[in-house]
Amino acid sequence: MAQYTLHEQAGLDVQQLDANPLTQLAHWIDDARNAGMLDPVAACLATTSAGGQPSARIVLVREIGEGSVAFYTNHESRKGRELAENPAAALCFWWDKLQRQVRLEGTVTRMSQADAEPYFRERPRGSQIGAWASHQSRPVAERAMLEDRVAAIAEQFGDEPVPIPDFWGGYRLRPSTIEFWQGRDNRLHDRIRFCATDGGWTADRLEP
Repeated sequence: MAQYTLHEQAGLDVQQLDANPLTQLAHWIDDARNAGMLDPVAACLATTSAGGQPSARIVLVREIGEGSVAFYTNHESRKGRELAENPAAALCFWWDKLQRQVRLEGTVTRMSQADAEPYFRERPRGSQIGAWASHQSRPVAERAMLEDRVAAIAEQFGDEPVPIPDFWGGYRLRPSTIEFWQGRDNRLHDRIRFCATDGGWTADRLEP
């Protein structure tokens, strides 16, 4: 069986990281973008139903700041329904070219539509229409039905601005812990964990 080999990377110490881990996360996203990662803001979002069934999927993190990270989706999707049942969630970024990951765990809150609308306005028109057309996470008999719905909605709005749907919007994950992981040889990876405190963060090193 082929073995996955990590190549030696520069070590990671607490002193190298910004005291605000969300600022540091933004720096690492910039590094990933500069390294040529296809979509450096892609992260795996894990949620859990009220009954304890976990699920995970990739989302795009569109904002970092004010103590949180933000993503957008259909409120009636599986993740939207699960977040309504259980707001505890986790995000994990992975950048293979840099052999880095960042893990965030915390509580998710839903944005107001007024807060979500500016981002919706920035989306390409096709994505705006797609948000209206998709009954996200629901079964559909065939793709043609979805495409017919897209065409009908495009005709409905014509050349007018596409309004934000009331079933689509944003979420903010406010992390209680953020872990920075740097791959090293021999599986002796560097792991620095930040934990939220009143008014700040504390940091410690974890065993690999």
